[in-house]
Order: sequence, then structure tokens, then C-alpha cells
Amino acid sequence: MLVVRAMVEEAFRMSVSQYLFIGTAFLMTFLIIAAIGRLIMGPTIADRLVAFDVMNTLVTVTMLLLAVAYDSVVMVDVAIVYMALFFICTLYFSRYMEGGFK
Repeated sequence: MLVVRAMVEEAFRMSVSQYLFIGTAFLMTFLIIAAIGRLIMGPTIADRLVAFDVMNTLVTVTMLLLAVAYDSVVMVDVAIVYMALFFICTLYFSRYMEGGFK
């Protein structure tokens, strides 16, 4: 019983740097919410596109911060794939803003 309790306590013990990374990830979450607000209320399409770019960049940074905090290599791979897809979406929306696909 004591061995199990010691293992559980060790698993939940985090270092100061992990707390800093997680705190920064929460800050990024609030900034993502602000970017979503700009995405919804943007007066022009260009403002909405910039808010979309900012939101996706913040999501990627948040994924990377959490990957460092939890020492997860898989999350880094997911962030790289997400960033690649986001770049393709940005190119697609930029092309649409220039005049569509003629």
C-alpha cells in the first residue's frame, strides 16, 4: 500500500518549470479566446484572416508548451502536422481573398 502511494505521489509531483509551462499555456488559451473574438467581430475579411492566423499560431505554441511540460514527443508531431495544415488553409483563404479560383 505504501509503495503504491509513493508511486502516485511521484507521478503527480511536478517541477517549477512544468508549472511555468502550464501557466503560460493557460495564458495562451486566453489569448486564443481574444483571437476568436476578433475572428467573429472583425470588420473586414483581412482582419478575420489575420485573427485566424494568430489563433492557429497560438494553438501551435500552446501544444508545444504542453509537450515540453509533459515531455511528450507525440504532441510535438501533432503540432507540426497542425501547423502544416494551417499553412495550407492560410494559402487557400488568401487565394480566395484575391479573387477566388478562376
